[in-house]
Amino acid sequence: MKSRAASPPDGGYGWVVVVSAFFIMGLTTAVLKNFGLFFLDIQNHFGVQTSTTSWVTSTTIAMFHLGAPAASALTLRFSQRAVIVAGGLLTASGMLLSFLDLSLPWLYLTMGVLQGTGISFSWVPANSMVSHYFVQWRPIAYAIASSGECVFAIVFSPLFQWLIEFYSWQGAFLIIGGLQLNLCVCGALMRPLETVQSPMEATKEGGAPPKRSLFQCSLMRKPELLLYIMFAIFAAAGFYIPPLFLVPFVTSVGINEYWPASILSVLALADLAGRLICGWIANLRLLRNLQLLTIVVTLLGVVLLLLPISHNYWVILVFSALYGFLFGCVVAIHITSIVDIVSLEGLDSSLGLFMLFRSIGGFMGPPAAGWLVDQTKDFSAAFYLSGLCLISSAAFVVLVDLLLRKKKVVEGEACQPKTSWRTGMA
Repeated sequence: MKSRAASPPDGGYGWVVVVSAFFIMGLTTAVLKNFGLFFLDIQNHFGVQTSTTSWVTSTTIAMFHLGAPAASALTLRFSQRAVIVAGGLLTASGMLLSFLDLSLPWLYLTMGVLQGTGISFSWVPANSMVSHYFVQWRPIAYAIASSGECVFAIVFSPLFQWLIEFYSWQGAFLIIGGLQLNLCVCGALMRPLETVQSPMEATKEGGAPPKRSLFQCSLMRKPELLLYIMFAIFAAAGFYIPPLFLVPFVTSVGINEYWPASILSVLALADLAGRLICGWIANLRLLRNLQLLTIVVTLLGVVLLLLPISHNYWVILVFSALYGFLFGCVVAIHITSIVDIVSLEGLDSSLGLFMLFRSIGGFMGPPAAGWLVDQTKDFSAAFYLSGLCLISSAAFVVLVDLLLRKKKVVEGEACQPKTSWRTGMA
């Protein structure tokens, strides 16, 4: 017998973990989602092209994903608590050092490398912790935890705009870095589940803690996981373009002052509704997770293709709300769907691999969109690219679902002869 983690409590202290994860999502990805508010100020400050400025966010996104395997390995070696605290220190350091405003490459290092790695070290273990604490209520628990990104984004949009006006973007970074130090407090609340060890194993090892494999690279042999990783690459290329280019697009069509920030707040509110509603629907098991994911990803791509067609504020607001709602639906189920592919035991390693390869799309998407904007002199091109990437990604989810269903049918047929043979012998 092997040692294993204690059975998920599906409640109890698990709800403290959910609340802690809620704040972690808010202090990491909600900040990343509002980077678009700083885009034009940074571009004008350094006098560079759109594509050059977008590398700041791209580096953050890339490190967020590239750091995931290290975060997963360190989580297995130490604990979620330790990794989240380290991530909080890195995240805050990156934003605080950005305040020095030494050069644009300096922002690549601080906002990009340090901030991105810190976000990864906080985000990955927090998601893992919620999944380990829940089984029956996992979709709802994850939806509540991930909704922290939306709630904080609603607050951060006007707050960051106000900070930029009164303290400049450099002063805003200093204040945001101070807020992100609270990630260390959230990490301290993440109490790991106790490991249950069999008496035989305890005697065999002299009572010493069992050694744990740092990474299960054998999971890459699963064709379902490989296809799901392809989905991640194409989806990530489309995911991170709209939050970065929405404010510049709205500003370019003549909508100024606080209106762009108000669109981000409405988007975040719709995102929150999408996560909670989709999490609830997933918990009802009316559709398979992968079926639901295919539907919402396809609709999300279509909405992004239509968003820049009109330059009217209210039309943009409606499409932004639809984008936010569908984005929330995708976020609510795309991580928990990994468990359907590799089971809970392989989640930590699979999540790291998923995030690692997703970095390809996250790293290339914004610069590619920025290049298109520079070539066409129109921010609409960024949304067209985003929509096409997301619609393409849905095709891979369909293939994953077909493979998993075929696998279950084959396993069912393999069990039938054995049952018949035993019945005949009886």
